Amino acid sequence: MEFITNSPTETEEVGKNLVKELKGGDIILLNGELGAGKSTFVKGIAQGLKIKRTINSPTFTLMNVYTLDKEKNGIKKLIHIDTYRLKDEEALIEIGAEDYIGKKDTLTLIEWPEKVQELIADKDIIEIDLIQAEENRRKIVIRGEE
Repeated sequence: MEFITNSPTETEEVGKNLVKELKGGDIILLNGELGAGKSTFVKGIAQGLKIKRTINSPTFTLMNVYTLDKEKNGIKKLIHIDTYRLKDEEALIEIGAEDYIGKKDTLTLIEWPEKVQELIADKDIIEIDLIQAEENRRKIVIRGEE
């Protein structure tokens, strides 16, 4: 599936609409350069899940956990992981990421997934590439959804 967006709002909308296709246990890998719109896309998914809290990239904390007020598609928690500053996978294990990744009631979103290949090995994943074409124009390519 491919989308072209021309604003952060449109990028969020693609994420919001994707929620209809997602379920608990899904792991989404977000690929893209700095500024490609990964966190904006996550905000859209959070909107689709009716999460009211402010969604910030966990660049320094590595992982944010959001509990849904009401379960949607078997999803009770949204886990947002950003490994940009990650030294090694062990740091994610130490903060408990293993307890969430792939769990049946959890939707996991991982930015910079190339740094955590061992944690996601043998798991079904959905890959999303966000490619910045111009300042606000993005190409979003979704692969692996069932």
